[in-house]
Amino acid sequence: MTFNPTSLPEVLISKTLISSDARGWFVESFRKDLLEKAVGHQINFCQENRAQSCYGVIRGLHYQMPPAAQSKLISVVEGKVLDVVVDIRKGSPNFGKHITVELSSKNQKHLFIPRGFAHGYACSSKIATVIYHVDNYYNQSSEASIAFDDPELNIDWQLPANKIILSEKDKSLPRFNAAQFFDYNQSLYD
Repeated sequence: MTFNPTSLPEVLISKTLISSDARGWFVESFRKDLLEKAVGHQINFCQENRAQSCYGVIRGLHYQMPPAAQSKLISVVEGKVLDVVVDIRKGSPNFGKHITVELSSKNQKHLFIPRGFAHGYACSSKIATVIYHVDNYYNQSSEASIAFDDPELNIDWQLPANKIILSEKDKSLPRFNAAQFFDYNQSLYD
């Protein structure tokens, strides 16, 4: 398992080594020691979440504010998604920039997203099952979000507009310029 930085250097993509033969395949999907070496500090995942979506579903852009901010390790065990991460650390040289990464059961990539970044994804297969490992418990009062279609962010979700499916909550999220942000000088790991 290797972890490599993206164009948002704190966000890492891991690629696993897949061993396959006539019986099927095997993959070591997570190594705490390797992740901690890559990020330079301890990670203590305390909650695992799973979500299943059908084609066209967009979930996000979501995050939690301190003191309940979360780092996430995202993977897909069925289907594929276009994963989106936005830097929401006011003062960061990458503030407001985003990346997109295809995560799938086939490519076995994982995405590490530290605190201070908004996250969302679009289901681009018939069905997709996503697993999130998080290092802080879900806290409804700390929830924050940004509209998926914010014109300032200009994210290409790679879905036809007439196929997009949103939750009622995600239909009324604030625009980027009205969102809650992290302070770039604040530690991502406290």
